[in-house]
Amino acid sequence: MNPAVLVVGSINMDLVVRVLRFPLPGETIVGDEFLTSPGGKGANQAVAARRLGADVQLIGKVGNDAYGSHLRESLRSEGIEVKSVEMIEGEPSGVAVIVVDRSGQNSIVVAAGANRRLSPADLTANVDCFRWADVVLFQLESPLETVCEGIKLAHASGPLVILNPAPAQSLPAEIWPLVDFLVPNESEAALLTGSLGDRLGVEQAAEEFLGRGVRQVIISLGERGAYFASAKERFTQPTFPVLSVDSTAAGDAFVGALAVAFASGWTIQRSLPFAAASGAITVTRKGAQSSLPSRQEVEDFLSQTTGAKRG
Repeated sequence: MNPAVLVVGSINMDLVVRVLRFPLPGETIVGDEFLTSPGGKGANQAVAARRLGADVQLIGKVGNDAYGSHLRESLRSEGIEVKSVEMIEGEPSGVAVIVVDRSGQNSIVVAAGANRRLSPADLTANVDCFRWADVVLFQLESPLETVCEGIKLAHASGPLVILNPAPAQSLPAEIWPLVDFLVPNESEAALLTGSLGDRLGVEQAAEEFLGRGVRQVIISLGERGAYFASAKERFTQPTFPVLSVDSTAAGDAFVGALAVAFASGWTIQRSLPFAAASGAITVTRKGAQSSLPSRQEVEDFLSQTTGAKRG
């Protein structure tokens, strides 16, 4: 039986422009390439988990427009259950404008559109999805009250709760103890805790999250790997050196892979290299969902990489 992953989150159309460098304030520059691609943190993480071997359901909203139809059909074609992805009137589908420079770094602006209409009532109406799941995965591109109610519902229903707090924003104190795995990147961890962006700051941020009641913390550090902390152990998982082409969706690949690993009951020593490899492969390709690897690609990558931990 495949691991069961429920994703509650955003669904966007990505509008991507490639440039030699980012423009300065007030400056206009000429881009090299433009493309549209399905995206959104929720959808990206759902696709990542599906390609890595999980059965996946997604709860979200799109507009009743051309983008919405395309986004919903794209998810269905991946094998993701979209019965809880509603097309609504009165709001456009969410979009993200992404600028990617020649080093593969990106700058993103999101217009939430229909994602803003995802409500707590939409989650309680789909409580059977929560009972079905081994893991429920949240981000913060949906309304905060909906995310908070969803975390409470997931905690009460039994599956593990993973929160990717992106974009970073304050959460009520009662939510932190309901989170089994908190997965911010370094800047999000700093924003949420006020820690400095160095090694000591990462450790301090992790301790702060544990002190708030989070069971386990994984802070992604880009090319420096990921830092793991729980009440029992702390260590850094190295990254895998690759040539970066486009960092879009690398974090979503990492988080989606963690969801599959934890839903499968793997140890953290096995889960983190699997997630790191998924992110590493993603940055070598252009686009968001188009760059996400399959399970076989990740397994092959790990088997060819000297020193990969396979606990």
